Amino acid sequence: MARDLRGFIQELEQKGQLRRIKALVDPDLEIAEISNRMLQAGGPGLLFENVKGSSFPVAINLMGTEERVCWAMNRSSPEDLETLGKKLGMLQQPKPPKKISQAVEFGKILFDVVKAKPGRDFFPPCHQVVVQENDLDLNTLPLIRPYPGDAGKIITLGLVITKDCETGIPNVGVYRLQLQSKTTMTVHWLSVRGGARHLRKAVERGQKLEIAIALGVDPLIILAAATPIPVDLSEWLFAGLYGGSGVNLAKCKTLDLEVPADSEFVLEGTITPGEMLPDGPFGDHMGYYGGVEDSPLIRFHCMTHRKDPIYLTTFSGRPPKEEAMMAIALNRIYTPILRQQVSEIVDFFLPMEALSYKAAIISIKKAYPGQARRAALAFWSALPQFTYTKFVIVVDETINIRDPRQVVWAISSKVDPVRDVFILPNTPFDSLDFASEKIGLGGRMGIDATTKIPPETEHEWGATLESDGDVAAMVDRRWAEYGLGDLDLKDVDPNLFGYDM
Repeated sequence: MARDLRGFIQELEQKGQLRRIKALVDPDLEIAEISNRMLQAGGPGLLFENVKGSSFPVAINLMGTEERVCWAMNRSSPEDLETLGKKLGMLQQPKPPKKISQAVEFGKILFDVVKAKPGRDFFPPCHQVVVQENDLDLNTLPLIRPYPGDAGKIITLGLVITKDCETGIPNVGVYRLQLQSKTTMTVHWLSVRGGARHLRKAVERGQKLEIAIALGVDPLIILAAATPIPVDLSEWLFAGLYGGSGVNLAKCKTLDLEVPADSEFVLEGTITPGEMLPDGPFGDHMGYYGGVEDSPLIRFHCMTHRKDPIYLTTFSGRPPKEEAMMAIALNRIYTPILRQQVSEIVDFFLPMEALSYKAAIISIKKAYPGQARRAALAFWSALPQFTYTKFVIVVDETINIRDPRQVVWAISSKVDPVRDVFILPNTPFDSLDFASEKIGLGGRMGIDATTKIPPETEHEWGATLESDGDVAAMVDRRWAEYGLGDLDLKDVDPNLFGYDM
């Protein structure tokens, strides 16, 4: 990888998307409060250079807009991410090429995989300073506490790296960690995640699980680690495919694990089977405080870092937050993969206000009765990350699914609740969703907001109102002649139509 966290910060600053804060700020509540106001307004990334209780600066809100997430992935626009999605889709389900052009295209993708192979750095920047054993104190890190009801200080954007004790295959995830003492933290991960699986295997063998936390890496690597696409590739290879070249890795000082060589900080520790401590409560992405859970305890014995390191962080909560912005951009990557799984889907959108996964809007090119219901059912089973999607709204391909006004019109004008709404009760569900009557078990709703065709309806559907084509073309030609050439009618303020945004 040609760029690290510092390179990305420099890029944001050059593009006028970074503010340096020199005033003294408190990592307890104050940094999150400032950042949250920036997130609400789509403001720039922030670098706090004077943090109470720590000598290290704090970077936050670097990926607080969709545009900056695209920059983090070396893309100029969200549409460019779909090209990456097509590449991953071909790797996931390769098909024999029928034309020479298809063979050439697939050959290019395989070459990209070769280029994405991780490299090795034997004198990595992350080992410039080494702190071990009695000298280690995690309180020197500027860990934030975002909300007044949070149980303590947290790490949120660290790469949590473990290894399968049987196969030796590493897992890289992004999990929340809570500070417990100057040398210990608890890690909060779901039982289905790779780190949890590795711990279970270590428990079966009666072994400690080695674990490393890489802090302050290139945001592109974080996005790769957070992408739950079902391709049998390592997160390091994913990051290489995202960035166009392999990630440089370095061996930990005390563990048999590898971390990004350009990490700002690396924490090295172990989990002893059976050692648990209460973790939480903390504010989560649903917009509420989560519960308290006994979680694995990590005992750290070594910290390495670069000279003059930068601490990167973020926090969860009701959108907009950085995690929501990342999800919006990653949706573009999912789109070609979803089309490959469910061929009739033209496009889909996961609105940020629906937590980027609770509600999905799908457009289809309708060809037969019942197709909308089939598309909704297929969506729920297409990819693991759609398991917890509560609502699926299916519209015609003529509807702009990213314009809520058009979607509301489609629901209002094309839906009969008795005929077009269907509910699946008692399905596996998100344990953080308090709306469910039983935690971990809930219902799903599908809404068919497409134009109905027989036998879905017994009467003829009304003809859609459209302009006369010849007149519309004439008005296009004469628009400047009318004296209206200076008006931009494409970027319309929704507040003009009764919204409060």
